[in-house]
Amino acid sequence: MRTAYRVESVRAAEAALMAGLPEGALMRRAAAGLAGACAGLLGRVYGSRVVLLVGSGANGGDALHAGARLARRGAGVSAVVLGARAHEGGLAALLAAGGRVADDPFAVLARADLVLDGITGIGGRGGLRPEAVPVVRAARGSGAVVVAVDLPSGVDADTGAVDGEAVRADATVTFGAYKPGLLVDPAREYAGAVRLVDIGLGGLLPSLPELEALHHADVARLLPVPAAESDKYRRGVVGVVAGSARYPGAAVLAVAGALRGGAGAVRYVGPAGGAVLARYPETLAHAGPPAAAGRVQAWVLGPGLGDTPGADDVLGSDVPVLVDADGLHALDPAAVRARPAPTLLTPHAGEAAALLGTARADVEARRLEAVRELAARYGATVLLKGSTTLVADPDPSVPVRVNPTGTPWLATAGSGDVLSGLAGSLLAAGLAPRDAASAAAYLHGLAARRAAAGAPVAAHDVADALPGAWRDVAA
Repeated sequence: MRTAYRVESVRAAEAALMAGLPEGALMRRAAAGLAGACAGLLGRVYGSRVVLLVGSGANGGDALHAGARLARRGAGVSAVVLGARAHEGGLAALLAAGGRVADDPFAVLARADLVLDGITGIGGRGGLRPEAVPVVRAARGSGAVVVAVDLPSGVDADTGAVDGEAVRADATVTFGAYKPGLLVDPAREYAGAVRLVDIGLGGLLPSLPELEALHHADVARLLPVPAAESDKYRRGVVGVVAGSARYPGAAVLAVAGALRGGAGAVRYVGPAGGAVLARYPETLAHAGPPAAAGRVQAWVLGPGLGDTPGADDVLGSDVPVLVDADGLHALDPAAVRARPAPTLLTPHAGEAAALLGTARADVEARRLEAVRELAARYGATVLLKGSTTLVADPDPSVPVRVNPTGTPWLATAGSGDVLSGLAGSLLAAGLAPRDAASAAAYLHGLAARRAAAGAPVAAHDVADALPGAWRDVAA
C-alpha cells in the first residue's frame, strides 16, 4: 500500500529525526538520493549540462547539494537563484565542486540537459511568484528533462490544488513520504513519474496517513471468496434499481457490473426488465416496487433511473445502499444520515458540485477537500469519480483512498453504471462501504486498461473484462 502524509506530519517527523543527526546530515541524505535519481535520468553524467532553479528554502538547498554531487562527477552545473538568497551551505558546496551561479538564466536553460526545480517545495502555496514564471516556461520549452525536488513548485502539497502557474515536471523525487498532492489531480499531472527516496522517517510518521493507494495484494485480501458451503443466497444478493424507458441501457450495464462483483445473485427492479433479461437471463427481474422484490443484502439505486419511482423504498431499507446518477438528484443529507444502514454515494464531479452547491470547476480543482466535505455532510462513504478517483469515509480520521488504476479511456458513457453495479455487489457480499468502493474502483480501472489496450473502449467492454482483472488481482 502506498501512503501519503500531510506537510505538518512530514515536517514533524523530519524535525524528530534531525534532532538526533549532525547539522545538515538530513539535507545531504536527501541530496544523495536526488543526485542518484538525476544521474539515472541523464544516463551519462560526465559532460552533461544541469541547471538548478533555486529558491530561498530547504528545497533550494537540496537542489544545490545534489548539483554539487553531479558537478563532482563531471557535469556542468549552473544555479539560477530565484529567491532573495540561496541556501548558504548548499551554495558553498556547489561552488566548491566547480559549479557556478548563472548570470543569464535563459542562456544556460537553452543548453540544458536536465533542469532541477528547487524553487518552493512542500510549503509553497498559491502558484509561482511572477519573477519565476518566465524562467520556468523557458525550462519547460528547452527540451531538457525537468525534475522536481520533493514536489513541483507552485502546487499544493496537502490538497493537490494548482492555483496559478506551476512547474510541470517529467519526474519528481520526493523525500521520506509521499505527499497528497503527488497522488491527486490536478497536481498529480504536474509531478510526472514519482520516485520516493527513503531518508529514515520510518516510524516517526503518524500511524494514519492522509491518503492510501491500494496495491494488488491489498485488494486481493478484500475480495470475497465463496466457501464450500456457500450458495447464491449466502454469497449475498444485490438489488439494482436502475434504468427507465428512456435509458434501459443503464440498467443493463449496472446489472453487468453487479453480476461480476462477487454476490451470489442479482435482483433487477424497474421497467427495463426485458432488456436486462435479454442480455443476462440469470438476473432475477421484478417490475417493482423494490419492497416487493424479495430480500437483498444491498441495493444499487440510480443509474438511468429518471423519475421512475422506488427511491423511497430503497433509502428506507435496513441494508447498505449505493446511490449513483439520478438517485443523487435532490438527495436529502438528513435522510441519508438517518438511515439505519451504511450509504455509499458515487458522484462524478458535476454531481458532487450539485450536492455541495458549488461549481464543477471548484470540485475538480480541490478533489480531496470536496470528497471529505461530501462524506461529512451526508454521513456517508463517498466515491468521487474522475481523473483521480477518491474514496472518503464519513469519519474524518480515516484515510482517504486514492485509486491508482484509472485510465482516461474510462471517460465513456455507461462506465459509471458498471462501477455502481460492481461496488453494490461487493457491498452485498459483505464488504464495508469503504472497502467495496475501493476494490470496485481498482478492478474497474484494471478492467478498462485490459479492454482498451490503448484504444477506445465501451462500457460493456469494461464489464466483460472484469473477470480477467479479478483474476489478475487474486493470482
